Amino acid sequence: MKVFPLRIFFGWTLAVAACAQAHAIEIRVSSKALEQTLAKQLFTGEGGRYYIRGNAKSACYVYAEDPKITFVNDRVMVHVKTHSKLGTSVRGACIGIGLNTDADVSIIPDAQGEIIGFRDARVEHLSESKELNFLLVPFLSRQLPQQMKVNAADLMRQLLANSAQTTGYDLKLDNLKIHSMLVDGDALAVDIDGTLSVH
Repeated sequence: MKVFPLRIFFGWTLAVAACAQAHAIEIRVSSKALEQTLAKQLFTGEGGRYYIRGNAKSACYVYAEDPKITFVNDRVMVHVKTHSKLGTSVRGACIGIGLNTDADVSIIPDAQGEIIGFRDARVEHLSESKELNFLLVPFLSRQLPQQMKVNAADLMRQLLANSAQTTGYDLKLDNLKIHSMLVDGDALAVDIDGTLSVH
């Protein structure tokens, strides 16, 4: 089965629901769609970076970039590249060491009402630096999964906002509930119930 980005699938779902007032629709979310969510909600710094310590002007810093998502068994694997200069800032220079490494965390998809969410973060790979890992672990296990969450109902309502102009029908989402989410091959399968009103 072909996997489409999140927005395309929601658009397709709306069309089906409008025609049939359907319940129990499955949406298949691609890894690319989840990467786009992370880029939009977390990796918003210069060059698509997220600064864990410091900023683009700091002599000493730690940042992550280039998130890549894959699906492994029942888990969602997130891989990021990290770059750091650890030490003390002296006259605009960082006196210390520079480290470039990769880090991985895996999470389990978790349905939370209208929310496509994640839980049970498990750090799979870190650097060999205890100081760097002290900063990476909270980022990987808490901040990153939190920013991957998507309110499916809000997204669908955004897509419906101009339905009267684009389709000639005023479509309203009455309710939406996510029943289950699981990794299914190369996509995240999300089973939802929802009701649309057509005016």
